[in-house]
Amino acid sequence: MTERKILIVDYDSTSLESLAALFESHKFQVITAADGLTAYEKYKEEKPDAVILEAILPKIHGFDLTKRIFEETHGRVPVVIVTGLYRGPQYRLEALSSFGASDYFEKPVDKERLVRSVVNLLSEEEDLEEDLPDSASIIKSLSRRLSSVEPTSRDD
Repeated sequence: MTERKILIVDYDSTSLESLAALFESHKFQVITAADGLTAYEKYKEEKPDAVILEAILPKIHGFDLTKRIFEETHGRVPVVIVTGLYRGPQYRLEALSSFGASDYFEKPVDKERLVRSVVNLLSEEEDLEEDLPDSASIIKSLSRRLSSVEPTSRDD
C-alpha cells in the first residue's frame, strides 16, 4: 500500500497537532488546515485520500465542507468528523445521512478507534476499486458475448 495522504482540519491547534502526530505515526502523509476555506483549497490542490475535520470551522462550516467533498467525489473520499461541540446521536445521524460523513467521533476521541476507522474506510475504497473492472474490459467482454450469439432465424 502506498503512503496515504490525509487532510486534517481543526481550528484548535492543540487538537490539530495531536491528530497530525497520531496519523504521521501510522505512516500517513498529513496535510493540515485551521479553517474550512483553507481546507477546501488544500483539498482541491492536494487530493487527499481521506479528510478528518472538526465540525465547527471558521470560513466554511465543517458540515458544509463535508457535504461539498462528498458531492464532488460522489463519496469516494471519506470524510470523518471529529467534534467537541455537536454531541449526541442526532448530530451523528445528521452528519452521516445528510452531509455524507463516513464516520463521526466526539471529543475526546478514542485515537485507536479513529485510526482504525480511517484505515478501514481507505481499505474498503481500495477493495472496491480492485473489484470493479474498467469500462474497456466490460465493453470487450460484452462484444465477445454478442459476437458469439448466433442470430436466430424466424420463420413467420
